[in-house]
Amino acid sequence: MALKTDSSSLEFQRLLDESVRIHGHLCPGQVLGVKMSMLGLREIDILDAKGKDRKNIIVFVEMDRCATDAVQSVTGCSLGHRTMKFMDYGKMAATFLNLKSGKAVRVIAREDSRQKARDYFPEIGNKYEAQLEAYKIMPDSDLFDTMEVSVKLKPEDMPGRPLRRVQCGSCGEFVQDMREMSKDGRTLCRACAGPGYYSGTESDII
Repeated sequence: MALKTDSSSLEFQRLLDESVRIHGHLCPGQVLGVKMSMLGLREIDILDAKGKDRKNIIVFVEMDRCATDAVQSVTGCSLGHRTMKFMDYGKMAATFLNLKSGKAVRVIAREDSRQKARDYFPEIGNKYEAQLEAYKIMPDSDLFDTMEVSVKLKPEDMPGRPLRRVQCGSCGEFVQDMREMSKDGRTLCRACAGPGYYSGTESDII
């Protein structure tokens, strides 16, 4: 089966090529991430994510996998710009929010798309290669479910300069964007309030 050469297919291929260049290799996750982003942007009426609409979009990604790099490539959103939010849910899903209109859509990869991909290319023995080729041509309705959602962003989660910086009462490090915690009457960073993802060693700061 070959890709159609209409304008939408050409745009998909252009975005996929750019995503692969940034990510470093072509894989089923790249294809899913690009198509997921194209669908999400359409659903929230974002026409130029990297241009005139770049300040109107925030994306919440629920996976730290290949697809996330594709979402960043297509949308232009990133953690550094505070326009991408990582929600560690372990799901192949992302929510696209139009800040101007407030419209938000969550796009979820369908689990049954894996088997459908095999049905598209039964002659390909490697299931990942079959998925890679099938995902390119499968309709969005076979790849994703979508749901309109409501997303409430706090002021401290918006792009821009930090609203506040406070010092942790234990380690002395500074905490931005109201991520500090209060424990036993003390203002602490999340690591000191515990449990953190790291622990100190005897040498502590090198």
